Amino acid sequence: MKALSNFFTALVQRFLPDPFVFALILTIVLFLSGVIFTHHSPIDMVEFWGSGFWNLLAFAMQMSLVLVTGHALASSPLIKKWMVKLAGVAKTPVQGVILVVVGSGIACFINWGFGLIVGALFAKEVAKRIPGSDYRFLIACAYIGFLTWHGGLSGSVPLVAATPGNPMEKTAGLIPLTHTIFTSYNLFITLALLIVLPIMAKMMMPTGKDVIGIDPKLLTEDEVSAAIATAPVDTKKTFAVSMENSRLLSLVISVLGYSYIVYYIVQNGFKIDINTVNLLFFTTGLLLHGTPLSYMNAVSNAAKGTAGILIQFPFYAGIQGMMELSGLGGMITNAFISISNPSTFPFFAFLSSGFVNFFVPSGGGHWVVQGPFIMPAAKELGVDSGVAAMAIAYGEAWMNMAQPFWALPALAIAGLGARDIMGYCVTTLLVSGVIFTVGLSFF
Repeated sequence: MKALSNFFTALVQRFLPDPFVFALILTIVLFLSGVIFTHHSPIDMVEFWGSGFWNLLAFAMQMSLVLVTGHALASSPLIKKWMVKLAGVAKTPVQGVILVVVGSGIACFINWGFGLIVGALFAKEVAKRIPGSDYRFLIACAYIGFLTWHGGLSGSVPLVAATPGNPMEKTAGLIPLTHTIFTSYNLFITLALLIVLPIMAKMMMPTGKDVIGIDPKLLTEDEVSAAIATAPVDTKKTFAVSMENSRLLSLVISVLGYSYIVYYIVQNGFKIDINTVNLLFFTTGLLLHGTPLSYMNAVSNAAKGTAGILIQFPFYAGIQGMMELSGLGGMITNAFISISNPSTFPFFAFLSSGFVNFFVPSGGGHWVVQGPFIMPAAKELGVDSGVAAMAIAYGEAWMNMAQPFWALPALAIAGLGARDIMGYCVTTLLVSGVIFTVGLSFF
């Protein structure tokens, strides 16, 4: 396992470009594929790309806020104290790796936005506290835990499939969560991931001269950020200064935020989406920082990590537009379906989802691109609609280990590049693929 991870790490270090360049290359590849393999002209593909380019603006803002509010919350004195205590549970590098994988996996199962940010922040804390830890590998472990998200409580495909008015309701009907998330095969896959992934991480963790510790510059940056966030307040007794440092103002707004969250849950049930997570992060961060100015200082420090998200999401929106409108997504999906039978259909649907995810790394996007082809085929073959939906979901989660798109928030927090972690993630792709396949085929 260690030799395999070393091989993929060397491969990634040599050939994987920066995630932004990766997105540009994928754009060109899909553009040419649309011209070559469909009846559409270059002008058509330009139109598809341009019409989709801005479709993820709202989502880009949501993801930026996940990063900013999550980072600001974690920089509050109380949360940092808790993280230090929890990180102190691990006494050795091996224990640290296991703690990060399991903690991130559980957090991502609860909510993907929460887990993605908290996992990276926790990995960073463990790296600080345990001598001999490999910083890059710990951040990779935090991202590896992301594999549990689409079988968890915030999985977009199963939640959308259970929502009235979704695009596939007329074709597949509503698919209740008892047929997707709360099934024996999903329980098996989730538990297997939480058990096998820490063991796999232990086997491939760097040792000896291969260990690369946390960069002292990152520690200095954290200390500077903490100093800025907790800097002495201006003592001038002006109205402006009083408002900037008013704990009462922070408390009133926090009560307003919590009141809405309670109201939302009462009205809608425990359906936590990314907007709810962001509001919870914001409200709690403001409350724990104590004053508006302290919180704003923390947010300003966190915002510098959003550059990758802001510039890359439009390109993936353009790629999704080309994939959907040109029919390439349907062609890829149908190619896998055409060689399926009722027994192999879940596996090939899973593979097709993984392939499509390389170009459309979005759960909701998958449902739009693949649902119209996967769900009718499942119905025709007599395959359970819940299994078909989860095959789409699992493929998306699985291929995230080779597609650096969702690693951007974690990498921004860690101060690392994609090449630092993706070799370990590709190794995880192979191992986790066996777990997903067994769960879909035999449970």
